[in-house]
Amino acid sequence: MTNQQNNQELPPKTCTIDRLVTVPEDIEKVLAGKKTATRRNGRYADIGEVMTLQGQDFVVEKVYSQALGELTEEHAKQEGFDTVEEYKESILSFHPGMPWLPQMRVWVHEFRPVSS
Repeated sequence: MTNQQNNQELPPKTCTIDRLVTVPEDIEKVLAGKKTATRRNGRYADIGEVMTLQGQDFVVEKVYSQALGELTEEHAKQEGFDTVEEYKESILSFHPGMPWLPQMRVWVHEFRPVSS
């Protein structure tokens, strides 16, 4: 089950928002509107915090913990992939030797463009 929490209940951030989306292909997906969330092994942003990519701002709307085994096709689409398997292959390509454990928890950061 997904745990949606407000900022008061979230643990401290483990990194900064400027490290949330760094892979060039992912940046392009965000800018094109094809990626609206990213999953990380730590918490990189607070709700309401703004991420700037190539001069465009995106506001973080939701931050919550999720087990990898809870991922659905809709979650994969949020990440810019067609299927969970494509997303899984992409993640494992960045982390050689890392196992894909369904019980492993990650932090989901959902965002949207800031209207001008």
